[in-house]
Amino acid sequence: MPVDVPVPAPRLVVLAGPTAVGKGTVAAYVREHHPEVWLSVSCTTRPARPGERDGVHYHFLDRADFEAQRDAGQLLEWAVVHGTNYYGTPRGPVHEVLASGRPALLEIDLQGARQVRESMPDALFVFLAPPSWDELVRRLVGRGTEDEAERARRLTTARAELAAQEEFDVTIVNDDVRRAAEELVSLMRSDHQPKRD
Repeated sequence: MPVDVPVPAPRLVVLAGPTAVGKGTVAAYVREHHPEVWLSVSCTTRPARPGERDGVHYHFLDRADFEAQRDAGQLLEWAVVHGTNYYGTPRGPVHEVLASGRPALLEIDLQGARQVRESMPDALFVFLAPPSWDELVRRLVGRGTEDEAERARRLTTARAELAAQEEFDVTIVNDDVRRAAEELVSLMRSDHQPKRD
């Protein structure tokens, strides 16, 4: 007689970590190789980087549109990141996808993760860590998308973000994108329980 193995209910998994750790790269791997996982598309007021497409990588908004959504309560979380641009997660699509039975992944910054923890404490919070500080600096400099002043701002932010690692339920080291992404998807399918205070 077959034994019914309980399948964990779909849940929200929040992926956060310091700037340049590769959150977007890991999320892109999940998007390409695991279409069953729904990835939230964040809103931002920063300009698109080369190759980024509106509605795929981000919803690129001007400040007035972002603030209107924020003020109307349409964002699950929002923050000013690196002291310059708004980032946020539209609330409606997250709730719709979870209600439909699909697992959902948010790739967001530390401030946003803290806000989501307040409103959705049953989510699983995953910290993506670099193999080392030197590797994080190398990745930030190597991507060449920020000027020297912006890199300095981001590295200052990264030190504070790394110090918050203990706030998360699980840490994944991004030493290999494929391995890190597969570990993340494996956690999404597991019944790994969030830490409780």
